[in-house]
Amino acid sequence: MDIKLEKKPWYIRYRYYLMASGAFVIFLIYVISLSLGPQKLRIESDNILIAEVKNGKFMEYVDVEGLVQPILTIQVNTRESGSVERIVAEEGTLLKKGDTILVLSNPDLLREIDDQRDEWENQRYSYKEREIEMEQKSLALKQQALQTQYEMNRLQKSFGLEKEEFKMGIKSKAQLEVSEAEYQYNLKKTALQMESLSHDSAMTIIRKELLRNEMERGQKKYQRSMERLEGLVVRAPINGQLSYVKATPGQQVSSNSNIAEIKVLDQFKIHTQLSEYYIDRITTGLPATVNYQGKRYPLKITKVVPEVKDRMFDVDLVFTGEMPENVRVGKSFRVQIELGQPEDALVMPRGNFYQATGGQWIYKVNASKDKAVRVPLTIGRQNPQQYEVTEGLQAEDLVIVTGYDTFGEAEELILK
Repeated sequence: MDIKLEKKPWYIRYRYYLMASGAFVIFLIYVISLSLGPQKLRIESDNILIAEVKNGKFMEYVDVEGLVQPILTIQVNTRESGSVERIVAEEGTLLKKGDTILVLSNPDLLREIDDQRDEWENQRYSYKEREIEMEQKSLALKQQALQTQYEMNRLQKSFGLEKEEFKMGIKSKAQLEVSEAEYQYNLKKTALQMESLSHDSAMTIIRKELLRNEMERGQKKYQRSMERLEGLVVRAPINGQLSYVKATPGQQVSSNSNIAEIKVLDQFKIHTQLSEYYIDRITTGLPATVNYQGKRYPLKITKVVPEVKDRMFDVDLVFTGEMPENVRVGKSFRVQIELGQPEDALVMPRGNFYQATGGQWIYKVNASKDKAVRVPLTIGRQNPQQYEVTEGLQAEDLVIVTGYDTFGEAEELILK
C-alpha cells in the first residue's frame, strides 16, 4: 500500500535560493554603504609620521642660505692715462695701503710737466725782479716821507721863531701875517704830501701781497703738475687682497679706467636673497644667527636692497661677535633671520601635508592610533620647523604630517 508523502513547505524547498538571495542582498547593501559612506584607505603606520600638537614657544624666522663675501670691495681706477709699463702685483696678492700694483708711462705728460717747470722758473725770476723793484720803491717812499716830515718840523720852528721876533718888536704885524700865511700854505702842502706818501705805501703793501699770492698760486700749480707723475704709479688705496688686474704690458689705458679690484678681508659679510613675501618685514638691524658645528654665531642685517628681481631681493649681514674659524670668501652658511621675539602659541611640526592640503585640513588620529579622519585646519604663522595652529586642533591632539602624496581623496585612514 502506498504511503502518502507530505509536501514540504516552500521555504524548505527553496532554502538554497533564499540563502543565495540573502547573501546577494547583504553584499549589495555593503557595496551601497561603501559608496555612500566616507572613503577609507588602509595604510601602514610605519610609512607615515604622527606628530603631537603642543603649546610651546613660537618664533617666526627665515632660514636661508648665505654666501660669504668680503665686507668691502674697492675698485681701483687710474688717475692718469698712459701705457702699462709693468705689472708689479699679481692677482691674489695681499697688499698693504700704498703698495704698487702697476706702473704707467706717458711721454706727453713728462713733456707737459717740463714745460710747466720752465714756466714756473720764468715766473719766479719775474716775481723776484718785481719784488726788488717794489722794495726799492718802498725805500724811496720812506725817504720822501722822512724828508717831508723834516720840512714840516723846520717850518714849524721857523714860524715859532718869527712869532717870538714879533713879540720882541723885531718884526711887524704885517710881516707876521705874511709869514703865517706862508706857513699855513706849506703846512697844508706838506700834509697832502704825507697823505700821498701814505697812500703810495699802502698800495705798495697791497701789490706786494698780491705778488706773493700770485707766486704761491704758481708754485702750487707746478706742484700739482709734479703730483701727476705720482699718478702714473697705481697703488693700493687700502689693505686687502688683489682680486684681479685688467691690464697687460703695453696696453693703453685712459684716466679713471677701472683697472683692478681689491677685497678687504679684515671682516666678512654674508649675502643672501629672500622672497619678496618678507620685503615689508626685513629691516636693517634685525638679528640673525648661523648654526655651525653645534655653535651659534650672531649676526645682524646691515643692508637691504628694496629692488625686487625674479621675486627676490638682496640682503647683507655682518657678524656681531665671534666668527666661525674657517670663514672664507665663497663659503656658504645656513642663516636664520629672526622676525620677532618668541611667543606662546599652539604649534605643530612641519610636514608635506601643507603642500597637499594648502593648510586647509589634516588627518587627526584617534586615541587608540588605529584610525585617522579629516578635520578642518587653519594655519597662522610658520617658520622652517613649525606651524602655528590658530583653529581646528587642540593641545595633545595627534595628527599625520607626512605621506599625503599617497592618500588620494580618502576621508578616513585605517592604520595598521
